[in-house]
Amino acid sequence: MYAHLSRRTWIIVVLVATLVWFANLDTRRLQHPDEGRYAEIAREMTVTGDWVTPRLDGLLYFEKPALQYWLTAASFEAFGVSEWTARLAPALLGWLAIFVVAYAGARIADVATGLYTGLVLASTLWYAGISHIVTLDAVLTAWMAIGLAAFLVAQSEERPRVERGWMLAAWTAIAAGVLTKGLVALVIPGGALVFYTLAARDLAIWRRLHLGAGVAIVLVLCVPWFLIVSLRNPEFAPFFFIHEHFQRFLTTEHRRTGAWWYFVPLLIVGLVPWVGVFFLRLPATWRDKATTTHSFAWQRFCVAWIAFVFLFFSASGSKLPSYILPLFPAAALIVGHQLARMPDPALRRLYALLAGTTVAFALAAWLGYERLVAALANAQTPASAFVEFEPWLNAGFALLALATVVASIVVRSTWPARRSVAVIAVALGMLGTLQLWLQGNDAFSVTRSSAALVQAFRQGPYDVHAPFFQVRMYDQTLPFYLGRTTTVVAYRDELALGLDAQPGLGVPTEREWIERWDNLPQAYAVMTPATYARLRSEVPMHELVRDPRRVLVARR
Repeated sequence: MYAHLSRRTWIIVVLVATLVWFANLDTRRLQHPDEGRYAEIAREMTVTGDWVTPRLDGLLYFEKPALQYWLTAASFEAFGVSEWTARLAPALLGWLAIFVVAYAGARIADVATGLYTGLVLASTLWYAGISHIVTLDAVLTAWMAIGLAAFLVAQSEERPRVERGWMLAAWTAIAAGVLTKGLVALVIPGGALVFYTLAARDLAIWRRLHLGAGVAIVLVLCVPWFLIVSLRNPEFAPFFFIHEHFQRFLTTEHRRTGAWWYFVPLLIVGLVPWVGVFFLRLPATWRDKATTTHSFAWQRFCVAWIAFVFLFFSASGSKLPSYILPLFPAAALIVGHQLARMPDPALRRLYALLAGTTVAFALAAWLGYERLVAALANAQTPASAFVEFEPWLNAGFALLALATVVASIVVRSTWPARRSVAVIAVALGMLGTLQLWLQGNDAFSVTRSSAALVQAFRQGPYDVHAPFFQVRMYDQTLPFYLGRTTTVVAYRDELALGLDAQPGLGVPTEREWIERWDNLPQAYAVMTPATYARLRSEVPMHELVRDPRRVLVARR
């Protein structure tokens, strides 16, 4: 018996969770910016056959390394270019990391901790949600989670050969993280190790890192691509290492600023529905005397990992909501362990609080949604999108409320399997809720995706091979859905390096574009409604189709 449930039951739970996890990768349109950007870079790799130099809209693009682009491009080559193949890498790696972290929980603590950890991580809002979006942070977090799990198993192992194998696996995951998002994959485990050493006064851990072999693995796996891309592109090294690491962290150049408490609400919301367990049991986790064979307190290391990730990105001059994602696997281990050992009275109070809070939020969403729409809707995000989203929002809350109420009832019974059933109910309920919300979020693709615009364009009698411009804007999803690159006009932003290296691939000013436009037999352009209103009197063009944020025009 596994936590009072049979192996067959757990297999069924895993199969159901797997089905729900992968259910809607292909039923949602890619959205601007991240999904369009990273899917398009991979698509251009398959088109050009150049898997060394990343390109975005035909321009050199060196903000991140190439591993995720390779994985996505490989899925395109194997299964074709589509939304689900674009999302396959983060979803698949995120799912794999859940099993690795769950295995680590079972090895360093007990089987119940491992099972609960897997369910918690699979249903934690931020981790599960971002794993279903095309973003580098999801893949980086998967590698960091695998590295953390391997490290924890290694530090609990008595046999030197087995310990070495797990540590080398951890170093391999770190190398994959470096190839996904750069040096931050070294900074996170290194910083967590320093935090843990200072807090726990455990210096012995440094002798069990297999540092020489580990550094060799990172160099062997990472240096070849960095070297080749630098030799082919002299612009790469200074831009990637200086601009994308030190300037991004130390300055506000990227205009992604935030207050010191920027990540506090994101941490709280991101831990839903397990936020109560995490914060209420955090002091007990730190005081826990359970240690591994080498007197390594894995619980304290997880707290140190969480603290470092949170404080490091809070100190950064550049902040985005997904930056703290790597802390959630460590949090899942803490929550899973506490769910397995929490006294029954505390467990009953916890689930009662969770059920009450969920029902309250569900009622608030149902009763107050119209007022929220009135406050948020505008010309660029119309009320119709919110109206379309509302049934999905309410269905998700209803499912989660039902799941938490069932869990709160079950946990009060005398059933030996009550803990496991309660965790399963909440986890599957939250995962199903998340998928309902993600599916409903496709209602906002009218503002954040060019899919419908391109579909309307393709259905008309238009020359799909004629020049295509984006004027004073750049919609990340447009090249992907067009299946071809566009030419940006009077726009730089993240394309600046590529435009400086290949100025002929862009048009620097509106005036130059108008001159070129006038001399073309046929061409198309996308611009904002405001730009269209300003230019239509002086530029020969007519409107083909529009949405709240974009107008597609033709030369004739």
